[in-house]
Amino acid sequence: MVRALFKFIVLVAVIFAVGALMLGWWSGGGWIRDRGGRPIGTTGIDTSKAREVGAEVGQKAAAAASQAGAAIEAGSLTAKIKAKMALDDRVHSTAINVDTKDGVVTLSGKVSSEMERQRAVLLARETDGVKSVVDNLKVPVTR
Repeated sequence: MVRALFKFIVLVAVIFAVGALMLGWWSGGGWIRDRGGRPIGTTGIDTSKAREVGAEVGQKAAAAASQAGAAIEAGSLTAKIKAKMALDDRVHSTAINVDTKDGVVTLSGKVSSEMERQRAVLLARETDGVKSVVDNLKVPVTR
């Protein structure tokens, strides 16, 4: 899902960039000219306005690409942590939810013991790219 979202955002960014290029090309007298050497269909176009619009579209495309990169990074970090938990015999990863945002990992769900909770938190903390871990894991109360 993250890859599909990234591909979609990159596609939109490329379309905007091509549109900005085309606006700049046509306003500058690009490819199509009449017999007198004058650009066709460009009469009355404010080239400075077209360049401003092109620059604005380029900035928006760059911002979208940056957001897509952040989403992929968070998804990658979440996947690394879930994989570590799945490979660990002491952690039942199917009951643990891992959410990541800006390097902050939040663990939530139910674990069977305090030892399992501590191990899950430790695995998350030891993962490269994790800035901090928020522990919202619930341990059953034993008497």
